[in-house]
Amino acid sequence: MKNINDKELMNVEGGAIKLGIAFGIAAGVTFLIGIIDGLFRPLKCN
Repeated sequence: MKNINDKELMNVEGGAIKLGIAFGIAAGVTFLIGIIDGLFRPLKCN
């Protein structure tokens, strides 16, 4: 196994999903759940 120094450690990339992509996926899933909920359980506005 190769030991890396601090400079090399700061340049390591990969293995994680970007925060913007995660928020986009979460927003899309929430939107779709809202549409499905509205179709199967329509409620009147109060």
